[in-house]
Amino acid sequence: MSVSLEAPALDSDVPAPDSTIPAPDGAIPPLDSLAGEWMSREDIVHLPSLRNQWGQAHVNADLSSLSWLAMPPFSGGYHTGPLRVNGVPLAATAFRWSAWGVQRRHDTTDLSVETEVRFGFRERNVNWRIRVQNNSAQRQSVVLEQELLAMVAQSTVDWGWTYGTPWNHGHHHDFYTTERIRAAVTAEHPTQVNVVAEDARWIRLGSPRLPGIQRDEDDEPMLLETELPDHSTSDSGRVRAPGVTALIRNIIARSGEGETVYVSPDEIPVTRDTDLRLRRVQLGEGGILSLAVRLSNPGQTGVIVTHGNHPDSLQISVENGRLVLSVGGERVASSVTPAAGTWLQLEARVSATGVSLRLGGEEIARTEPWWNGQRWQAARLAGVVTITDKHSECASVFAFPTEPDAIVVAGSCGRATWTRELAAGQSTEVEFVLAFDTSVDIACRAAVHAARSFAARWDATADAWRTLWRSAFTPENTEFSGYLPTLSTDDPDVARTYYLGVLLALYMRNTGVSKLGPVFLTGGPRLGATTTYFWEQAEVARIASLLEPVATRAWIVAAFAQPYTECHSFDTYAMLPVGNNYAANATSLFHVVSVYLGVTGDTSVLTETAGDRSVLDHLRGLAARARTGRANFGDHTLIDFGNDAWELLECVPNYRHAVVSFNAAFVGLLQQFSVLCTQLGHPEEAAAAADDSEKLASAVLSRYVPGGRWSIMTPTGGTTIGHCLDFFHVADHLTARLGASQRQEMVAFVAEHLLEGDWMRALDPDDPIASQSDRPDHGAAGAFCGWPGNTARALAHLGHRDLAVAILQRAHRATSGALWGQAMEAVGKGHYRVAERGVSNRDSLGAVAVTDAVLTALFGLELTLDRVGAGQLESELGTLRNVRAAGFDLPTASRG
Repeated sequence: MSVSLEAPALDSDVPAPDSTIPAPDGAIPPLDSLAGEWMSREDIVHLPSLRNQWGQAHVNADLSSLSWLAMPPFSGGYHTGPLRVNGVPLAATAFRWSAWGVQRRHDTTDLSVETEVRFGFRERNVNWRIRVQNNSAQRQSVVLEQELLAMVAQSTVDWGWTYGTPWNHGHHHDFYTTERIRAAVTAEHPTQVNVVAEDARWIRLGSPRLPGIQRDEDDEPMLLETELPDHSTSDSGRVRAPGVTALIRNIIARSGEGETVYVSPDEIPVTRDTDLRLRRVQLGEGGILSLAVRLSNPGQTGVIVTHGNHPDSLQISVENGRLVLSVGGERVASSVTPAAGTWLQLEARVSATGVSLRLGGEEIARTEPWWNGQRWQAARLAGVVTITDKHSECASVFAFPTEPDAIVVAGSCGRATWTRELAAGQSTEVEFVLAFDTSVDIACRAAVHAARSFAARWDATADAWRTLWRSAFTPENTEFSGYLPTLSTDDPDVARTYYLGVLLALYMRNTGVSKLGPVFLTGGPRLGATTTYFWEQAEVARIASLLEPVATRAWIVAAFAQPYTECHSFDTYAMLPVGNNYAANATSLFHVVSVYLGVTGDTSVLTETAGDRSVLDHLRGLAARARTGRANFGDHTLIDFGNDAWELLECVPNYRHAVVSFNAAFVGLLQQFSVLCTQLGHPEEAAAAADDSEKLASAVLSRYVPGGRWSIMTPTGGTTIGHCLDFFHVADHLTARLGASQRQEMVAFVAEHLLEGDWMRALDPDDPIASQSDRPDHGAAGAFCGWPGNTARALAHLGHRDLAVAILQRAHRATSGALWGQAMEAVGKGHYRVAERGVSNRDSLGAVAVTDAVLTALFGLELTLDRVGAGQLESELGTLRNVRAAGFDLPTASRG
């Protein structure tokens, strides 16, 4: 193989650090001041993320490895390899996050190890720096061994919310397997933890369901702990496998402790369409699943049995007549092709050293360690380590500013070793780089260039982030199509919350995944490397329209081209829909357009064709749902949002049908549509929308329950609930219709039952449904990151700016050392942290709502199409400058 190691030219779109951009009016804090503090591992549950303008990753519990690496069209599986110090893979005892990187450290009385990892700014590389210090009074010899793993693959498909990651067998999103592997990075010796699932799962015969939103136990809490939504795109290629045609009997499951947990002696017929759920059992390490099978015909392909309903599920099948074992990203086919009509005694044995398949007591297949070179092959080449993928056009290369003392490769893995003699108090540093691309040649040139210029590029990455930060507040900047207001205030807590929300918007802004240009991704890194949700875009609508009006306009047209009545989001890479419908879609989409029009005055977007009609006609269709979606129960005025709880709040089982929240939001939608029709010269449409809004408002108010709560209307009656979503949607759109006592009771309910310390709870913990709604985003265990900002705005609408200010003063305390995540969970005494359990995201765009709340709750800058130019730039909290909106920095007749 001939490989060029010449350094390539710098990418033309990688900006050189520019220290000449001033801080406008001296108001914005330095970006460095928004970095997190060092946090003890004991105080942080969801470890920090790593992002740049093209991709994302998670740091792990050790000192150097990453998981969930994704820079479309490339994604990484497993992890990038831990650091061993004197032969031991040390666990990080503390973490510190900044926008451009994550630091980890491990301190003892004799030795301190501190590492930092950074993505290159708008580059497809990862850069590590390791610093070791001798804390003892004696000279020490320190051996640093860095595992070099890069199970990276290229794929131009399968970029849904549950985006595909590569495995030795296949390409799919395997959440729990990846998390088990992440948790094992500090193990003394690597094991096949990927094949051992400890949770209880259903034994299923025949055709296995694809993982998705399909709860088998409707009467149990909606926790999403083991029922992971698939949410893949239509191009993922995932199809439901057929069952075998066979008879099955004598099914026996034994736990790892040897206890027989299930026996089914009955003879069960199975066909290609059979989907039979038997019993939920836990196998765990040492578990055994055995059964007897009699195939009806030779040479067939189909599934015999599956333990669970997950990508990592243990499964026994036949393919063209050969017995096959699949589990945890591994698939091994035996050479055995049993004859039809005879009973086969099959047995799968699970252990951390692998899973074996036995036929009549004889082993016929066994999994290999995932790093053994089944798919990726490591090689040493001219001072670098290359790792090539056999199944896609992708190669990864590790390079070193200073060559290690030793480099070895085996299977899929390399290892670099540095040995340093350190005097008392002396320290040393080592560095390395990972780059990946479509070929060894391209990846080599990129990695070698990054290694040779490591020090300069290391500093340039942080400087480029600082420049990006200043540009976000600077008129006429070259990075964004707009800019954001600066907040000058003597309240350091409100200021920190405001600017951390802005930083979150920049952190989630991606310029490399989509042909649309810059997009604000919804969450990650374990999910959503290319995805934007309609609902979350509404949370960031004002900030996005101010900062990126051109990108927001492009997003609006793209979003309306999606089947938004059938999905909750779309993949901005392939422009494909993702997931199920959300009841919030209609009002969210309308809000994004309303704010965009109010900020820019750009009504020409209404004539853009999105799908089969204009944006304006899409808005007409949204408004029409107030009539076409009316409930066929009650007085037939409220909108019925259906019986599928997954389309409303996902984790609140009784939150269905004619809920108050989205009906109240539709009151606002109709009010806004009436204003738009008046502005466009359509008085009859305007009058009809206003009439619909009034009727719907009256119906919503009829659902009020004394004490500040609201009643859900269903075909069988009503049920009272205490959820923040009802509170802030009513306060946003119906304040003028509320009586004084209603306002006071609503505020009292929120203050006494939902607000708590640094954050809040989405659902009243005393609500009757709370025990079945334990999720920390929409349930009683905490609150989604967007809800405090929305609640603060609603409190201000109801005349309680004091409570709104209190929320905004404390919100920054819940960031767990970085930025807010999807779900913030209560940990006692008024403290909250970014939740990890279930499938919660470490990063979530929705928390930009706190910045939005500063603009709306404290300064009245709603910036919707009916509030053009309204609000003030001065309040008792401080001053806003540089408001790029119609009626402020822009004339009201602006066209963008």
